Amino acid sequence: MTTPPRTIRLTLAQAIVRFLVNQFIEINGREVRLFGGGFGIFGHGNVPCLGEALYGVRDQLPLYRGQNEQSMGFAAAAYAKYHLRQRMMFCTASAGPGTANLLTAAALAHANRLPMLLLCGDTFVTRLPDPVLQQLEHFNNPTLGVNDAFRSVTRFWDRITHPAQILQSLPSALAVMLDPADCGPSFIGLPQDVQGWAYDYPEVFFEKRLHRVRRQTPDATEIAEAAALLVHAKRPMIIAGGGVQYARAVPELTAFAERHGIPVVETIAGRANFVSDHPLNIGPIGVTGSNSANAIAAEADVILAVGTRMQDFTTGSWTAFAADARIIGLNAARHDAMKHLSLPVVGDARRGLEALGQALGAYHAPAAWIGRAKAERARWDAYVAENVKPGNRPNSYAQAIGVVNALCDRRDRIVAAAGGLPAEVTANWRTLDIGTVDVEFGFSCMGYEIAGGWGARIAQSEAEPDQDTIVFTGDGSYLLMNSDIYSAALTGKKLIILVLDNGGFAVINKLQNNMGGESFNNLIADCPTISEPFAVDFEAHAAAMGAEAVTVSNADELATAFKAAKAAKRTQVIVMKVDPYEGWTQEGHAWWEVGTPHVSDSNKVREAHNAVESARPRQRRGV
Repeated sequence: MTTPPRTIRLTLAQAIVRFLVNQFIEINGREVRLFGGGFGIFGHGNVPCLGEALYGVRDQLPLYRGQNEQSMGFAAAAYAKYHLRQRMMFCTASAGPGTANLLTAAALAHANRLPMLLLCGDTFVTRLPDPVLQQLEHFNNPTLGVNDAFRSVTRFWDRITHPAQILQSLPSALAVMLDPADCGPSFIGLPQDVQGWAYDYPEVFFEKRLHRVRRQTPDATEIAEAAALLVHAKRPMIIAGGGVQYARAVPELTAFAERHGIPVVETIAGRANFVSDHPLNIGPIGVTGSNSANAIAAEADVILAVGTRMQDFTTGSWTAFAADARIIGLNAARHDAMKHLSLPVVGDARRGLEALGQALGAYHAPAAWIGRAKAERARWDAYVAENVKPGNRPNSYAQAIGVVNALCDRRDRIVAAAGGLPAEVTANWRTLDIGTVDVEFGFSCMGYEIAGGWGARIAQSEAEPDQDTIVFTGDGSYLLMNSDIYSAALTGKKLIILVLDNGGFAVINKLQNNMGGESFNNLIADCPTISEPFAVDFEAHAAAMGAEAVTVSNADELATAFKAAKAAKRTQVIVMKVDPYEGWTQEGHAWWEVGTPHVSDSNKVREAHNAVESARPRQRRGV
């Protein structure tokens, strides 16, 4: 006679929390909890049941209370990015607008292939009290609600209508988030009544589980085909994406490039795969790249794209490469490996590089090609050195970047996102150590900077507590989302935040002007609905949220303030005005497709449209 499994009676919420607290992962031979904790804002939809369950494990799963659900989702994404997708956070929000606020954060995590678990309140399964507070009623579909909006921005979605369902749903959500090919956010909707329902769960469900991230070995035939193509290359090039770091394959990429003498360029997500002075690091590629990387990309005959989704800023909207260039896509995700008729090598970057290296044997790129690439990089380095030099023009992003770059520690972490700073950091930052740059450009999301800095600092405090997290943000992003200055101050997670004020959305104003348009609605001074423009006192505002803040007027004062910030214990905010027109990096750009008017009364708009269209013949027609 079979002995029935031992069970324990728990509410749904209690079972979820008990399951999460018993999930572990092995990292470098050490076992740690898979979830570093969570970010939570409570409301009626999650505090009575899930809040009660989380209180009991507050020491094992620390719950950070953010000030806005969107920003706490950004913080969770940055935490996962710091830990190279091996550790993650959950986020919990109430039913209704609290959960809706997480939509943008979920989209950011989805675009960047980052794991986070969303545990969100939902309406009552019984429908007895309907319509309830904050419920959206769809007259012809009573099953439809706010939470269904997450289907398009998550990799896994479920709504729990019976406590037993999490026996399948939770392991499935974790499997998605730990899968290199399918990684992204998971959403679990928790109806308010079902959260408190009890069920006799098998005790084995809550036993300690040790996870390891799968390393998929590429198919031998695909490796052979890729090697046969690459071994005849006269002008090979490697594009190194963020997936190289997620696969912990930087040593293998370095060894592969050095053994075969292949120049390497980096995507925005792949910045800090190589240190800046590595002889085969030819610079960042694409729209916000470098002259050096774009020059060799235009001539390369075989391109090995490793761990990149080949977005338009990398490919110059698919004009960055020679028309007859062949692409090999080494990627854990089949979808990314096959883009633009690439020869796919589907599998783990580390194992793929090792196997491809063996298949290439003694192949080495021609010396003339390597020399050409290095010469291009030397010219680019000279340009950057001049570009970041204080006093070469009015205050600029590049000057501020140069000051910080010269004074920061090699293991300090740099965080930026959206606006003009991703371009300026990508082009001008000289990487001091591997994996130290987080430029969020997968979703190019304003507001990520400070919130992401807070999440990164939480992660950094666990691994490198003596280092700093340094945030670059413009005034536009600061005004959009700044409340995690308060979060950082409350939790003692020191940030150094540089607020570079150019009077509005200056980079979009630049695009507007470049496309022939007049300055309109981007810079504060050019908004027709504003009666009297005035400057925000960012210093006073940051100080009111618990930071130590200072305003500087030039690069020398910035250097002095940054040194003081490094020595300080509390969150620091340094404010500096920069020029909205003259301070931009002028070199390193590739063509970028934007929609332009085909008909206009403006000569400047028509000329800009014709200039855009003149480059279109270079655009690859792959799929």
